[in-house]
Amino acid sequence: MNGVSDVMTVKEVASYLKIKEKTAYRLAAGGKIPGFKVGGSWRFRRGDIERWIEAQSAESSAEGKVRTELE
Repeated sequence: MNGVSDVMTVKEVASYLKIKEKTAYRLAAGGKIPGFKVGGSWRFRRGDIERWIEAQSAESSAEGKVRTELE
């Protein structure tokens, strides 16, 4: 990938994650998803978002395993 397509806007990351733009803003501002500001606008690196998704999936799997073991 070239550098330009690696960086996504809030609209693009919201579409990629299938969430509303307002939710993407809130997650970014709260430090819940990896992003950075250019001027006043949020930007996101596709690779960072993909790694974040993997981490969230692993965390969810681990929580599910703990819950199953506790039952």
